Amino acid sequence: MPIYESSESDDESTPQVKLFGRERPMHAILGGGKVADVLLWRNRKVSAALLIGVTAIWFLFEVVEYNFVTLLCHISITTMLVIFIWCMSAEHIGWNRPKIPELLSDEHAFREIVSNFHWRFNQFLPMFLHIAGGNDPVHFFLVIISLYIISVIGSYFDFLNLLFIGFLCMETLPYLYTQYEREVDYHAGQMTRKVSKMYRRFDSRVLNKIPRAPVKEKKHT
Repeated sequence: MPIYESSESDDESTPQVKLFGRERPMHAILGGGKVADVLLWRNRKVSAALLIGVTAIWFLFEVVEYNFVTLLCHISITTMLVIFIWCMSAEHIGWNRPKIPELLSDEHAFREIVSNFHWRFNQFLPMFLHIAGGNDPVHFFLVIISLYIISVIGSYFDFLNLLFIGFLCMETLPYLYTQYEREVDYHAGQMTRKVSKMYRRFDSRVLNKIPRAPVKEKKHT
């Protein structure tokens, strides 16, 4: 039984669409592979470790107010001491000596990350030119409003806090969307239809009444 019902004829006749008109699964949109698995929390250990690590770095810089060079030196000293104690103890206790994690030494993983960002940029640029060129008025106004809201929010935060908020959104929003996809798509569709109606009303009452110069016909010689 459907959760939502609409009383408007336009809403009933309009099929429900995915957010931003997407046709592929969220995992494929995020590039697939290990990067998408981390963002969608399919590899919970890596996702949690990444979130905890970034949160710890933000805490040290923003709350404790560590200097970058000082923090880097302290982390290097601590890491060297831990590795030294580990190596010295391994010979007596029978532990394995520390090894470089496979994720850090895997060249394919780094190439996949770079390839994913390159692919996303190639997808973003034509879409940006399409919207900025006035081919999609609804998304044009939505992007303008969104960028203005982000600029206002950015004026209240410094660059580090803004990066941390962006990372939190990147780590949580895709996962939450996959969990509540139906509800988000419904409300996003409702908002898109309302914006489309407002634009059509604005176009018919304001834009179409602006006098335009007659188009001159070119003389063919």
